[in-house]
Amino acid sequence: MVKRSAQTAIKPPRDPQDVGYTWPTVLAVMVHLLVVFFSLVSLPSSTAEPDSSSIVQATFVSTETFTDQAQQTTEQQAALNSSTDPDEAEPAPEPEPDASEQEALQQQADEAAAREEAQAQAEEQARELQEAQAQAEAEAQRRAEEAQRLAEQQEVEAQAREDAQREAEAEAQRQREAEAEAQRQREAEAEAQRQREAEAEAQRQREAEAEAQRQREAEAEAQRQREAEAEAQRQREAEAEAQRQREAEAEAQRQREAEAEAQRQREAEAEAQRQREAEAEAQRQREAEAEAQRQREAEAEAQRQREAEAAMQRQLEGEAQAAANAQQAQQAANSFINIVRRAVEQAWLIPAGASDAMSATIQVRLGPSGEVLLTTIASSSGDSAFDRSAMQAVEHAAPFSELRDLPAEQQRNLRQFNLRFTPGDVR
Repeated sequence: MVKRSAQTAIKPPRDPQDVGYTWPTVLAVMVHLLVVFFSLVSLPSSTAEPDSSSIVQATFVSTETFTDQAQQTTEQQAALNSSTDPDEAEPAPEPEPDASEQEALQQQADEAAAREEAQAQAEEQARELQEAQAQAEAEAQRRAEEAQRLAEQQEVEAQAREDAQREAEAEAQRQREAEAEAQRQREAEAEAQRQREAEAEAQRQREAEAEAQRQREAEAEAQRQREAEAEAQRQREAEAEAQRQREAEAEAQRQREAEAEAQRQREAEAEAQRQREAEAEAQRQREAEAEAQRQREAEAEAQRQREAEAAMQRQLEGEAQAAANAQQAQQAANSFINIVRRAVEQAWLIPAGASDAMSATIQVRLGPSGEVLLTTIASSSGDSAFDRSAMQAVEHAAPFSELRDLPAEQQRNLRQFNLRFTPGDVR
């Protein structure tokens, strides 16, 4: 069954300055391993059956032989020159070996030189392999530290969002409590206003009753005065008519003065009543203006609170929409990977000698239309036939045209992913 690597299926956006030396390093290491392998294979003697390694060995022998022939020609020329010198005694000639022995000695020398050169190349390649491994390990360490830093940063951002949400909820609770308190204050003020108006109405009624009482008392006093004057008049009727006339005139004058005084008193009381009513009306107007001002301030505060709640609601809706978009993108990515996995499983021809324990990871890079641009071995199974069958399965299953149906952002994230091939999951 083909499985997708969870870490590399959806890669984060790459830094433009991040060149990345992992895959070039891995390829260089593989090339050096192949060179070392073929160099070691070329060491057996030339008597073995001819194969690819014997072809390399024959090339080395041919090169070495031409070099030795040139050296022998130089030595023979030097011997001839020395033989022409009359001052030196000519050495006794040694018996020359036959041609088969010279060829055997020459071949052994060539093989020894080839082994030394192969050994030197193997040591140089081993040193380069160690350097490449060190660079790969440093790069892996750096990427691991970068991934850990990103994970810690995401955790801090998630904590900050949770804190902001809790603060927003607490602020909303405080606003609701403030609105309830303002409502209670408005009701208490309305009740106090009704009580003040009732007390003012009762005061006006008491003042009206007192005025009516004073008027009744004034009328009763006037009645008593008239009765007293009538009694005096009856008593003075016995006196002279002139005296009655004078008394009548005096009484009339007193009555006019009393009526004038009563009239002045009534006018003064009416003026005082108008002043009290004007003051009460002015007090009611001031209280009405103060109440209207409080209502306007309360409405402005309520409007600010409603706007704050609306802003908070929009923020919460935006976060919910972002979470929904992220979930939808993840579902689309999983659906596309499942389609690729099924297509590759159907196209994979498992080699006959593959065991259930084998596993290989193939990195796939796609083009904009879902065509396969490149397939590389991210993790080898150790069997080249098994690795080639996995890469061929990906190439036969392509193109993956479903990639064009995804949004542009998801297409960029799904252009490169890993597939793991394990025969034990398929059988």
